[in-house]
Amino acid sequence: MPNKTKKILLGTLLIALMGSSVWWLNRPAPGKSAGSAPVPVRVVQVLQQDVPRYINGIGAVLSLHSVIIRPQIDGILTGIRVKEGQTVKAGDLLATLDDRSIKASLDQARAQLGQNQAQLQVALADLKRYQLLSVDNGVSRQTLDQQQALVNQLKASAQGDQAAIAAAQVQLSYTQIQSPVSGRVGIRAVDAGNFLRVSDAQGLFSVTQIAPIAVEFSLPQQHLPLLHDLLTAKQPARVKAFVGNTGSSGTQLGEGRLSLIDNQVSATTGTIKAKAQFDNSTQSLWPGQLVNVEIQTGLDRNALVVPPQVVQRGLDNYFVYRVSGDKVETVPVQLTFQDTELSIITGVNPGDTLVSDGQSRLKSGSRVEVLSGPTAARVQP
Repeated sequence: MPNKTKKILLGTLLIALMGSSVWWLNRPAPGKSAGSAPVPVRVVQVLQQDVPRYINGIGAVLSLHSVIIRPQIDGILTGIRVKEGQTVKAGDLLATLDDRSIKASLDQARAQLGQNQAQLQVALADLKRYQLLSVDNGVSRQTLDQQQALVNQLKASAQGDQAAIAAAQVQLSYTQIQSPVSGRVGIRAVDAGNFLRVSDAQGLFSVTQIAPIAVEFSLPQQHLPLLHDLLTAKQPARVKAFVGNTGSSGTQLGEGRLSLIDNQVSATTGTIKAKAQFDNSTQSLWPGQLVNVEIQTGLDRNALVVPPQVVQRGLDNYFVYRVSGDKVETVPVQLTFQDTELSIITGVNPGDTLVSDGQSRLKSGSRVEVLSGPTAARVQP
């Protein structure tokens, strides 16, 4: 036999042996046909419920009214009538200043007024007599005019005295320092006995309103039309403040309402400022505190809700694997909303069982083995 023919036969034999080895290594398990093993999956049920939509931001708590209490006249601080941390109402007495010199000035102005009023009474009586005598030329016209001028002068003096009394009363009121707002007293900076000046940079203490209170936050400028709609709605949008994360994973400090939007967008950051007002009856929010805010922008009623991992992305559309018996079928769906906790879809029915884990090994018609009972996809309202 020629050598060339021997080589061809030898190569053919080698290929046949290699094919047999590959078949032996990849042969199906005894008693089972290839591809018949079910794919283990986890499943969830489609839930129908109302789903609120939110946008999130970072904000700072601001007092609606915060006042530094300062003296309006120079004087010695004779007493402080409130304690640090005390809650006061507008008009409550906070502190007193030495008022002795102002009271003396007030008494002097009142005495001067009394003197001028007595002189005015005499001048008016003389003027009345001169007017009667002038009818028969009993007094000269010049004397009558002089008396009239004296009466006018004494009236002006009396008015000046009344103005001096009013000014002294205002100065006296400054010795009783009253709270201009309702709020909480801060840490005291001076003690009784100190001489206070109007020009002092440091005040006595501050009074800050705690309830109600506001939270100011910034959002990207693309949310501006949405904020306008929320602000002009019949019911202003709900705003929640949290410490830490928003939603169920954070600690909610309060719930308020959107109250205003700033009049311009920041050119440097491209954000718009907004403010929400909170009743803060529990005083959980504190001025200067940093919080995370969550603004409800809408409510999808009777939405079909599934976890985000249930929805798969195809070439042209979204789809899910629905369990029917021991097999799955591919169902195209429309994804209307999605975040880190849930997806809202259409194209399925409430209560349908969908695959939530194990989709990578599936195709339409694949047999599946459910590892655990179906659970409902839930979202916090």
